[in-house]
Amino acid sequence: MSMRETPVFHELDRDECIAVLDRNHIGRIAYTFRDRVDITALSYVHHDGWLYIRTEVGDKLVTMAHNRWVAFEVDEIESLFDWRSVVARGAIYHLHPEERPKEHRLAVKLLRTLIPETFRAKDPVPFRDMVLRIHVDKVRGRAASTS
Repeated sequence: MSMRETPVFHELDRDECIAVLDRNHIGRIAYTFRDRVDITALSYVHHDGWLYIRTEVGDKLVTMAHNRWVAFEVDEIESLFDWRSVVARGAIYHLHPEERPKEHRLAVKLLRTLIPETFRAKDPVPFRDMVLRIHVDKVRGRAASTS
């Protein structure tokens, strides 16, 4: 950014927010229980109003079992004053293959667009055996630009 350019900050509309979610595959999930707030980076795929995630059993799943409302943030950053940031809010759901086979199959298919060996013999992260999805109930975005 040259020193003569003044940044402009603005809200992104819903379509712009969805485009950011579609273009990216790494975000941060924020979740809370009582007086504890945590944030974890995860890979994801956005499809048809849902964020699909793969993770391993751990504290975050125990916490989210008590409060399924989460926020998920995705950023695109080119420079200090050229960026977009989107926060999606909604409920998180565990996709058990036995309980929701159709949704689980779709999730695995989508996750394989990131890692083709997902749940196969050469899976690079076989310990990530939990599939989750977040319904994007609300989405809000902000951006800064010098152009």
